Amino acid sequence: MHTQTDGSALATNVAPQFDDAEQQARSAVLGMWVFLITEVLLIGTLFATFAVYRYRYAHEFEEASLELDVVLGTINTFVLLTSSFTVALGVYAAKHGKQKAIVANLVITLALGVVFLCVKGIEYYAKFHHHLVPGPEYHFPGTASPVGHQTELFFTFYFLMTGIHALHVIVGMAVLAWVLKLALARRFSPEYHTPVEVGGLYWHFVDIVWIWLFPILYLINRH
Repeated sequence: MHTQTDGSALATNVAPQFDDAEQQARSAVLGMWVFLITEVLLIGTLFATFAVYRYRYAHEFEEASLELDVVLGTINTFVLLTSSFTVALGVYAAKHGKQKAIVANLVITLALGVVFLCVKGIEYYAKFHHHLVPGPEYHFPGTASPVGHQTELFFTFYFLMTGIHALHVIVGMAVLAWVLKLALARRFSPEYHTPVEVGGLYWHFVDIVWIWLFPILYLINRH
């Protein structure tokens, strides 16, 4: 059984520039969508640039892709898809005033975010260990073959794109941690749950970006 929020308590959640809570909620969601569109422009530019070089150096990019650990990539894909489900459950719980469910699902989502970063850290460590990090120490197996040095360009894209994505994961976790703090203080109700919904939107964006990154980086030479 959840606690209902009275009108006076609800009014304290409405900023003075808004007429009511509904207008504030719509504005917050719209603002997040606008922000995500700007993020799409950044990520989209990287994807487009990658596609150009992928077409130009198809053989080199395919050979370099084989050096990525598709098992770890698959695990991280499963982890993020699960986290999208749990954050959606958290939003649903907030809309229905289920305080314990909000907290539980946010905690699980944050834990899955930590798992994702740990797995990505294992991948990065392997790349450093095998000298596949672009720079003076870079060495690709069989560089003397027709594969050539353009494989280093692939790994430049790999670290740039997955690094930016990992940064977004960290930012998303910080946002959800803040939302969790508010949830623990029982600040949400069926009438007011905008931070949960907005935080959930950002987390879904992070997951969608990975859904695109996984196949173009890990699966381009696997059938």
